[in-house]
Amino acid sequence: MEVYLVGAGVILIYFFLLFLIAQKIDDNSIVDIGWGAGFVLTTLITLLVFGAFSVSTVIIALLVSIWGVRLAYHIGKRNIGKPEDPRYVEMRKKWGKDHYYLKAYFNVFFAQGFFMFVVVSPALAAIASPQNQLGIVAFLGIAVWIVGFLFEAVGDYQLKQFLSVKENRGTLMTTGLRKYTRHPNYFGESMMRWGIFIVSFGTTGNFLTVISPVTITYLLVFVSGVPLLEKSHRRKEGYEEYARKTNTFIPWFPKK
Repeated sequence: MEVYLVGAGVILIYFFLLFLIAQKIDDNSIVDIGWGAGFVLTTLITLLVFGAFSVSTVIIALLVSIWGVRLAYHIGKRNIGKPEDPRYVEMRKKWGKDHYYLKAYFNVFFAQGFFMFVVVSPALAAIASPQNQLGIVAFLGIAVWIVGFLFEAVGDYQLKQFLSVKENRGTLMTTGLRKYTRHPNYFGESMMRWGIFIVSFGTTGNFLTVISPVTITYLLVFVSGVPLLEKSHRRKEGYEEYARKTNTFIPWFPKK
């Protein structure tokens, strides 16, 4: 229980500091950059506080750190120096000036902190029960994580290369990994969370933390990931045919 309390405390302090910075620079979208970094800090600080170094905890901390640093760098490179993300601009308009700071803190920063606590729970479970032996289940989890990392990293790289060609901007990308899934980066994100859970479960036997990959997959598929991009893609030429042939999330061969 102490591990979870320390983890929750780190998250609360971290997101409160992010909130203060966001108000100073008048940009709530900084929380998107802080999302990946928050997992790294929470995992590493909790690991250091309890000194729970073992094969299982070091591997999980490594997987979380690689994912979190890459994500923070990717989003930071895309967002830094640009105006506040339109989603957060729209929130500002909706909230108005009345009790703005309370609304911004609880709707953006506290809410993301809550979801971070849920999603980081497999790492905290591993820290609470460090193990020096890995079984076949844990190795399966590592393999799942690697597949997810490749989908996310390669998918993001392919999209970056596609958009670097001026003529492609505003058009629909249907090649590379996007030939098999319309959202390879979100699929990869989900797979990495499932991989970390499987490693944690394989070493601790704590199945309750399955709430982590279930939550992140639900959010990606039904709330904040796929639906927002699909809404944007529908306006692009060739979307209907592409959507008919290509799976939304789970990769598979294109339909005839």
